[in-house]
Amino acid sequence: MPVELERRGAAAILTLNRPEALNALSFAVLREIEGRISEVERGIEEGAVRALLVAGAGERAFCAGADVTELIGRTPVEHRRGLRFGQALFERISDLPVPSIAVIDGFALGGGLELAMACTFRLASPGARMGLPEIKLGLVPGYGGTQRLPRLVGEANALDIVMTGRMVGADEGRSMGLVNRIVEGDPIEAGLAFAAELAGYSLPVLRLARDAVRRALDLPVREGLEVEADAGALSYQTADAAEGMNAFVEKRAPAFRDA
Repeated sequence: MPVELERRGAAAILTLNRPEALNALSFAVLREIEGRISEVERGIEEGAVRALLVAGAGERAFCAGADVTELIGRTPVEHRRGLRFGQALFERISDLPVPSIAVIDGFALGGGLELAMACTFRLASPGARMGLPEIKLGLVPGYGGTQRLPRLVGEANALDIVMTGRMVGADEGRSMGLVNRIVEGDPIEAGLAFAAELAGYSLPVLRLARDAVRRALDLPVREGLEVEADAGALSYQTADAAEGMNAFVEKRAPAFRDA
């Protein structure tokens, strides 16, 4: 299967399994991802999935981007339709009500990096190499790269990466905000350990916190403070907030119930 989905406890692991093609995103692979994300969404609704890991098979690449041979000879209308499909699919990952974690080992290029940027967090092995090389093909990134990258690394860094097509390593990615953590050893195990840090918290409150931070990028501070106050008030009304505060006073670990 070009896209595999497995469960490890409360974490779902989506693996791009085309190592011979550096896990490239053919149109068939994108449709496979779409089906797997539907499975993840059902698992979340059932309360069985609390985090999603996205990884690539093999040690050479997380994902080397689009299958360029499939892009040749398309009409502009067909190409735009394909871009909008990829954007919508990655937006579904971005909007999942549980944290998503891209585990980058090897290359994450073009659509591969765009997939990683759609996730809530990005963990990278020391040898990871990331970039948006579309400019070298006479193209513009189309699965969200021009929009998500500047939100992560700022306009100057984003223009540098997009307009030169250069790759950045894990250390540079960490310093500019593209990478959350550099991890050693087995990248999947590192991702699972990271997910475990979040798994004990209240999912509704995690989502409120994430959405408030994301809104900060689009709003003036005054309006953003209103969003923060609304999120804070909503979180305060949850049973998990009462449990968290009582546990703190009683000097015990809270038992959140996502309620």
